[in-house]
Amino acid sequence: METVQEGATTLAEPKKTTMVSGSVALLEGLIAEGTETIFGYPGGAIMPIYDAIYDYKEKLSHILVRHEQCAAHAAQGFARASGKVGVVFATSGPGATNLITGLADAQIDSTPLVCITGQVFATLLGTDAFQETDVINISAPVTKWNYQVTDASEIPAALAKAFYIARSGRPGPVLIDITKNAQIQLFEYEGYTPCNHIRSYRPKPIVRNEYIEEAAALINSAKKPFILFGQGVILGAAEQEFKAFVEKSGIPAAWTILGAGAIPTDHPLNVGMLGMHGNYGPNVQTNSCDVMIAVGMRFDDRVTGRLDKYAKQAKVIHLDIDPAEIDKNVKADIPVWGDCKETLPLLTSLITERTHDSWLAEFKAFEKIEEEQLIRKELEPQSGELTMGEVINQLNILTKGEAIIVSDVGQHQMVACRYGKLNTSRLSVTSGGLGTMGFGLPAAIGAKFGAPDRTVIAVIGDGGFQMTLQELGTIMQFGVDVKILILNNQFLGMVRQWQELFNEKRYSFVDITSPDFVKLAESYYIAGKKVTERENLISSLEEMLNQPGSFLLEVMVAKENNVFPMVPQGSSVSEIRLK
Repeated sequence: METVQEGATTLAEPKKTTMVSGSVALLEGLIAEGTETIFGYPGGAIMPIYDAIYDYKEKLSHILVRHEQCAAHAAQGFARASGKVGVVFATSGPGATNLITGLADAQIDSTPLVCITGQVFATLLGTDAFQETDVINISAPVTKWNYQVTDASEIPAALAKAFYIARSGRPGPVLIDITKNAQIQLFEYEGYTPCNHIRSYRPKPIVRNEYIEEAAALINSAKKPFILFGQGVILGAAEQEFKAFVEKSGIPAAWTILGAGAIPTDHPLNVGMLGMHGNYGPNVQTNSCDVMIAVGMRFDDRVTGRLDKYAKQAKVIHLDIDPAEIDKNVKADIPVWGDCKETLPLLTSLITERTHDSWLAEFKAFEKIEEEQLIRKELEPQSGELTMGEVINQLNILTKGEAIIVSDVGQHQMVACRYGKLNTSRLSVTSGGLGTMGFGLPAAIGAKFGAPDRTVIAVIGDGGFQMTLQELGTIMQFGVDVKILILNNQFLGMVRQWQELFNEKRYSFVDITSPDFVKLAESYYIAGKKVTERENLISSLEEMLNQPGSFLLEVMVAKENNVFPMVPQGSSVSEIRLK
């Protein structure tokens, strides 16, 4: 702030103010936070904000989705691909309630979103007015923070707080509900001040050096240490720090599906994917290691299997920014609270540089078994119907591990996550904790806006695609260059697999009929093609990737091809099945 000198007295100039509406103050704040892209859908209660954005077209790009849930998923894809905060607009009532699935998905997967919803006039709150819902109480369980604004003067501070909470510490979605009168109301606007502190909110716990020292001593004495890493490495932008830790320690490392790409999939110490459909070695060796180092992961039930049979022989070191995750599912012998970008270098400086050749060789032995009994047949079948694995394998060869793969939820998701090749982080975008079918297409749209220079491929099943296929209209209207790869097995495949294995093939309502997807795409002016024969697969994938603009490729795959390995629900991770 400029000052005026008068002798020994320093007088601060008063802040310049101007009268603006709440809507204008909101948009100015978004611009100040670096927002360029908004995903949304207008309606009556948010109409003043949409009227104001009409004059901000050069500074703010608004992407009109076809459903509010897809606005949230698109913002998730944007955030996951870019590392920035995704921004969403929706109106009151059904517009706001349609966001809930996306908010829940973002909350469990720690994705930073700022969602702005319109609300009825403050004088009508609680009267069951047209399109009024109590979005604050409805969204409270699925947001990191929410707040209702009833006076325009609250908007700048509320928005600054929202962005700070969304992106700091363990990220997550926030929601601001703004009544219509606050959007219209004029007030003395003093400019926008970003938030960097909130009383009683500590986004990063204090790092305790004694725990770092204890962890280092335990790692240095370990015979069979094992690293499990999750999305926390990526969210903390700690990829280089994590790589340095892994390479100095020489410890085998395995990833959760949201941690994929934190180190390249072909790194010699990367031993594969954890969990129900993860790799054979990492699951079995979980119950053989003597020290387990968990970095930025939360011991989800799909990773652990039966907790009473999970790594009982191991000493557990757990690094996490969220103290609530430590001891929640798996008891930690040494809790290392803090941002892993800070804690990993401290730990790395204290550990001894080592190799664990004989221990790593055990993983390689399991890898060889899985390769011979399963992977080769899945990725390189010589006859029979096309498999999902061979489609992903050919996609890997053509994209060289540089494309963003956005997967929906189901068998194709597990195949894409298991076999996808990633050279860097933020190339795998999927719905992890919530498992939201329909996530893939809108998230791919958002990912393309978040990383416009990357090839973005949506890998989707025939079931999930039909949940949000209306977003082909968004692709058409805004010319979004997204490649859509539908792996069509004519079933709700994951449910069918469970019914086959655990319900004596009693296929109950998993047989799904689909439209002609290629003709559907053509109706949206999107080029498309259908593949039924192996000899046409590679050329069709090349055509999809080389097509300027969007392209839909439907590949007919085996109807009853199961995803293995598999840890049956209620089993130990070491009881993983290869067939």
